[in-house]
Amino acid sequence: MSKQRKVALIAGARGVIGGNLLDHLSATDDWDIIGLSRRGGTDSERVRHIAVDLTDAEETRSKLAGLADVTHIFYAAFQDRPTWAELVPPNVSMLVNTVTAVEAVAPGLEHVSLMQGYKVYGAHLGPFKTPAREDDPPHMPPEFNVDQQQFLEQRQTGKSWTWSALRPSVVCGFALGNPMNLAVLLATYATISKQLGVPLRFPGKPGAWSSLVEMTDAGLLAEATVWAATTPACANQAFNINNGDLFRWQDMWPVIADYFELATAAPLPMSLDDVMADKEPVWDSIVADNDLLPTPYAEVSSWKFGDFVLAWDYDVIADGSKARRLGFQSFVDTREMFVRIFDDLRSRRIIP
Repeated sequence: MSKQRKVALIAGARGVIGGNLLDHLSATDDWDIIGLSRRGGTDSERVRHIAVDLTDAEETRSKLAGLADVTHIFYAAFQDRPTWAELVPPNVSMLVNTVTAVEAVAPGLEHVSLMQGYKVYGAHLGPFKTPAREDDPPHMPPEFNVDQQQFLEQRQTGKSWTWSALRPSVVCGFALGNPMNLAVLLATYATISKQLGVPLRFPGKPGAWSSLVEMTDAGLLAEATVWAATTPACANQAFNINNGDLFRWQDMWPVIADYFELATAAPLPMSLDDVMADKEPVWDSIVADNDLLPTPYAEVSSWKFGDFVLAWDYDVIADGSKARRLGFQSFVDTREMFVRIFDDLRSRRIIP
């Protein structure tokens, strides 16, 4: 008797996390994949896409009504809003709508995987206890990551399926048009700096230059996500997932500058969202002069997110040993990660 195939439903399949997870699952032989996103995508032999507005409960129920074979939900969808409080309603409702729709039609549902982050620990609010651990006490709400997990905890009671929550640091990998993509932002910033003949200056807060930070490679995160979703010992738990090394921007910045053959100069605190607002013509000329893939400036320039990350003038690190104790041993060298992503952007003709 042949083994039953697993069917993954990826919510947020066009983002840096969901997209890399889709690629990871596609490289294996025992998964069929369904990707959910607002824009949809191009189907292949084992991957099909559904364009859906997950904030609309009725549309979600209707478009997911035929997904009776889904065994695993991988939830990585996100909608941005101006304030932390405004993030809660749409992001909680999208998860609720997805789980509700799938539960109603998929009797073989085994697991729901939730993508979170260090916001659970208050990393976005200011200096927090580091290294953060999965059992650290909560902070003052609102926080949609926490509300989403509480929904899963309550919904799972008495059910046959289980859940897991993955908590990465800043996720780096290939994706365009994503509001939270640091690696593409750094590559764009360096490329424009070179075009304008200026050194690569660190634009963040002075304290961020020397604070300890860590990253999470998107491929590593995809591997960890599948591991947690298919390992019984991981059921109904949260896990910090990071590359396994720490760095300071004062040491990483020269590595990035060397890759782009740029000189460095003293850090100069500035808002990227402000100083890069008028650089679209520069980017367009770079694309034209180097015969690059025509990529709109808006798809490579998430400057607000860059300002957010580079303003961390405190340590942003979490203890990843829980996952290792349960068997996840993979790690990534962050310097090599940045170089690999930059090489990938060049091979795709996104940057010269």
